[in-house]
Amino acid sequence: MSAPADVLVADPPPARAGTPSGRRPEIEGLRAVAVLLVVIYHIWPRRVSGGVDVFLMLTGFLITGSLLRTVERRGRVEFGAFAARLSRRLLPPAALVLLGVLGGTLLWLPRTRWYDTLREVFASALYYENWSLATSAVDYLAAGSAASPVQHFWSLAIQGQFYLLWPPLLALVAVRRRWSPRMAFLGVMGLVFAGSLAYSVLRTAADQRWAYFDTGARLWELALGGMLAVALPYLRPSRAVRVALGWIGLAALVSCGLLLQVSTVFPGYAALWPTGAGVMIIVAGVTGSAYGADRLLTLRPLMYVGKISYALYLWHWPIFVFYLAETGRTAASAKGIALILAVSFTLAAVTTYLADRMTARGTARSAALGLACLLPVLATAAVWTVRLEDQAGEKGGIVPAPAMAARDRPQTYADGCNQVTQRDEVLMCRYGAADPSRTIALVGNSHAAHWFPALHRIADANGWQVVNLTKGACALSTDPQRYQGRAYPSCDRWQKEVMAELGRLKPDLLVTTATISSPFERGETLPAGYVRRWRQLGAMGIHVLAIRDTPRMSFDPPECVEVKGTEACVDDERHSLAAVSPAARLRRPPANVTFADFNHLLCPAERCRSVIGDLMVYSDKGHITATFMRSLAPAVEKEVRRALGS
Repeated sequence: MSAPADVLVADPPPARAGTPSGRRPEIEGLRAVAVLLVVIYHIWPRRVSGGVDVFLMLTGFLITGSLLRTVERRGRVEFGAFAARLSRRLLPPAALVLLGVLGGTLLWLPRTRWYDTLREVFASALYYENWSLATSAVDYLAAGSAASPVQHFWSLAIQGQFYLLWPPLLALVAVRRRWSPRMAFLGVMGLVFAGSLAYSVLRTAADQRWAYFDTGARLWELALGGMLAVALPYLRPSRAVRVALGWIGLAALVSCGLLLQVSTVFPGYAALWPTGAGVMIIVAGVTGSAYGADRLLTLRPLMYVGKISYALYLWHWPIFVFYLAETGRTAASAKGIALILAVSFTLAAVTTYLADRMTARGTARSAALGLACLLPVLATAAVWTVRLEDQAGEKGGIVPAPAMAARDRPQTYADGCNQVTQRDEVLMCRYGAADPSRTIALVGNSHAAHWFPALHRIADANGWQVVNLTKGACALSTDPQRYQGRAYPSCDRWQKEVMAELGRLKPDLLVTTATISSPFERGETLPAGYVRRWRQLGAMGIHVLAIRDTPRMSFDPPECVEVKGTEACVDDERHSLAAVSPAARLRRPPANVTFADFNHLLCPAERCRSVIGDLMVYSDKGHITATFMRSLAPAVEKEVRRALGS
């Protein structure tokens, strides 16, 4: 996803020979096709089209061309005029949409989604939403979060960072008089293109979810457009070649999202497909042929869609998210698709009209007004966030309030002591007494990590120490680990180092998970790799308290409680747990292992409740709130002492 604002803020690029106008009308049509692909693919079939990459390339093409012409005419980059043109075109529509999102959030989204939405509205208004989403993408506990109504602002953030970087960079090379501005621009953009593309390929292979939002991994797409802007006057293929390029480029662009799983393989080298398609269409230009693709791209309806495409891009996604929230559907019906498109196009047309009226007021005045438009957004989001935090315990006296349950994590997360999925360094954090009489090591994945609040309370009460050694989705096992269906080598490397640390630490007790609860066909299991790891620990003289995994719910408990109330939000223990713990069926359990099962406290009478007493049990479908875990400290202490005594 990306916003097509670039065409709005750049001077018209020079026309191809034979074109009567100074504008490039086929770019308007290209912009329309790209935004239609983005909108349609998002709503149905819920895929990513590659339109984002076309818009990033267009941003580089148009902005670089505009800056180059300014330097060639006046010998310098005019930063003030450039910033004014950007702010007056980009900020008013964005601010209007963000205010609309705040209103829609209040009307249609459950309170459980308010805090994260407010946080992302902030990030969107200040142009760092891509980094906010990148962090969430590698945050194991946030991986299953519902779609934000402003997550499409990530591409605007990348463009905004590009606007800050590009003019100073080009201004620096433009002052070297021994080079022509055109050659200087081409040289620096070639270096950026090569470096960013190499980084993008490597980063995508190592961690695609982070790379997708990484400005450094996307910068080559903008540099490609910049190089095209510099080189285009020297590219003069024949009309027949241009006709062929136009149709090949259009066909490649339309087919990209159908043939490639863009959301899981981009950016990397795969993004050369849609950006290359856009380059071909621009090189083809206005052919003057009755058979050229430009005849299609310059049709009046497409030209109008191109005109409103920035606002259409901004509106379509929040409208879609609010539709799903209001209807309770996971996908739009045929009538729903028609409704979403109608509302999105109407709002886009009105927003574009208002923005054009504002632009007509004059550069300086409209630029200042553009900046001022963001102030109500930021002020509203800030006040709302503070009030939400102040009212965190008011939902029927439930603590934490469902709206804030997702943030009720163990302290180790705020301290940065839980290793993220893409890194393999061991983070060892100590809590409790400095000179403890007992040392307990908490080791494993997030389902081990959520026992920390109980262990921390026990350690503080007894003069003990808890050593936290946890990593997202990485259970303590000798089996090769997998994450999201793929090999997870960083987990295997991390475990090797953890075993070395445990050999040096020699804790009195190691606490970890004993089983894996699962709502899928395989059900609750005890992998053989767990047992082999426990035997290895036994050989090192380390006793283990293996806690049966906690049940996973078939719904999101905080959201359910917020919408339906506590009594409606109960699940069957058998949804994710076996009738008998697999640990109890182990024929020859290792002598150094003590097993514990606390699920009767979470699921009395085999019914798992979202709220017990006045405490919110779950922070999401599978993790327990820190508040509820602290309430289990007495029961956990009893089992810890039994394991220590053994």
